[in-house]
Amino acid sequence: MLAPLLLALLILLPAIAHAGAPRVKGVFVNQAGPRPEPGAATMLGFFGRKIWTGFGGREGAAPLVPFEPEAIAHNPSVTWIGHATFLVRMDGVTFLTDPIFSEYASPVQFVGPKRQQPPGIPLESLPPVDFVVLSHDHYDHTDLASIEALAQRGARFFVPLEMGELVRGAGGEVVELDWWQSARFGEVAIHCVPAQHFSGRSLTDQGTRLWGGFAVVGPTKRFYHAGDTGYFDGFAEIGRRLGPFDLAAVPIGAYDPSEIMRFVHMNPEEAAQAVVDLGARDSVGMHYGTFDLTEEPMGEPPRRFQAAADALGLGAERAWVMNVGETRRW
Repeated sequence: MLAPLLLALLILLPAIAHAGAPRVKGVFVNQAGPRPEPGAATMLGFFGRKIWTGFGGREGAAPLVPFEPEAIAHNPSVTWIGHATFLVRMDGVTFLTDPIFSEYASPVQFVGPKRQQPPGIPLESLPPVDFVVLSHDHYDHTDLASIEALAQRGARFFVPLEMGELVRGAGGEVVELDWWQSARFGEVAIHCVPAQHFSGRSLTDQGTRLWGGFAVVGPTKRFYHAGDTGYFDGFAEIGRRLGPFDLAAVPIGAYDPSEIMRFVHMNPEEAAQAVVDLGARDSVGMHYGTFDLTEEPMGEPPRRFQAAADALGLGAERAWVMNVGETRRW
């Protein structure tokens, strides 16, 4: 009797180990369970304060430098376009992460979080893009105007489950992936990996589309883009399965007030620890200095990220703070 049970367990173990994203009552949830919901008074106070500061704007946007066409032509290279958007070249492919070139991270282009710096590479100056990865459906990561423009240029899109309809509606060719599923493009494999976040573009579609990060693995380079995420124990598993990464892009901003943000956004110290967990050789901070989304000072995240990296023995050479428009080889 014991032998058949052991055999059945051995057969099931690979499926358990590679299980996709969990769902509860038809909506996606995190590995740690549903997102804790802040109280109504906390949320109303936060949105009221952000509306007030949004009229005047705040100082501290990430510095902008002119992009260099010769630099972005190098393979491998990475260019920070702003927020969570990078132009990445590696192993014969060119791709974008979470592209947003619009003026507002909003469903309407006259209100909402406004760009504090223009894109580091204008949309019309981009080189040919093979594919795009989109981490989740929030407006600062899935910008339909940008998707439409890139689709017209022939880019293919790789997205978490149930995001395909958004991309197809903007004219894009799309591949949907569950956590730990992968697809290939040229010489690279594109892996969708877990993140701790949430989704929704309105009050009626919360949790109906999956969120995640992406690991792009080629014969000579490994790149990881965390998307939008809180700190969780999944980083070590991602590094163990798909690393070691040559470069990891980790979000370091949008963390205050912590009672609202801590489950879904890392602070800079957590981001530095995530780099260690991932076992990444080099890392770059993102998700700050472009849109004024939360309440920490806009210039604070990069200072705290590098201080935390120094404390963990990473140093500035392994924890990059880039200028918008800057290109680095990796």
